[in-house]
Amino acid sequence: MISASKVKELRELTGVGMMDCKRALQETDGNIEKAVELLREKGLSAAAKKEGRIAAEGIVESYIHMGGKIGVMVEVNCETDFVAKTAEFKSFVRDIAMHIAASNPQFLNKEEVPEDVIAKEKEILKAQALNEGKPEKIIERMVEGRIEKFYKEVCLLEQAFVKDTDKTINDIVNSKVAEIGEKISVRRFVRYQMGEGLEKRQDNFADEVMSQMKA
Repeated sequence: MISASKVKELRELTGVGMMDCKRALQETDGNIEKAVELLREKGLSAAAKKEGRIAAEGIVESYIHMGGKIGVMVEVNCETDFVAKTAEFKSFVRDIAMHIAASNPQFLNKEEVPEDVIAKEKEILKAQALNEGKPEKIIERMVEGRIEKFYKEVCLLEQAFVKDTDKTINDIVNSKVAEIGEKISVRRFVRYQMGEGLEKRQDNFADEVMSQMKA
């Protein structure tokens, strides 16, 4: 069990978000020094130092799945026009657009998930836990854990990157920050799926996109 005071201490040392600090401590059995080192390896400390900087440049990238079945547009910001124009940055943004096509996130991050959506999901999760016969005293904790899993399914930055499922989209953004030395932020995205909302046979387009990316 990682104490809140240890998480707070690591956050003060690195400037990294609470959840990333908690994960780092869990992976290092609560060792602060090793956790700091782990966050540096992931590029998270470098990213935190750049949080206050302004990323007003960048590009809007589009990705159209073969045959026009799925279309994605995503805006990713950086600090300078010079970086925005590099092939490396454009390739990075295209990877994010392809990921969105494959994984169909509903929101950018946890903060964007409306309160009513979270409340409804918690109600469903609580009902599931009760149906499973779980004791009342642990249901609240179970629901919170399952909400975190929900975030990983619907929030872009929390999703496992389709090209490397050991990393989240947030991880690869932070790694790119450490690599190029500029603040990078995914600002917004939109995803269209041909025939979405119409009553017709549904193909699994997401699986098609992922298989194409891995080919």
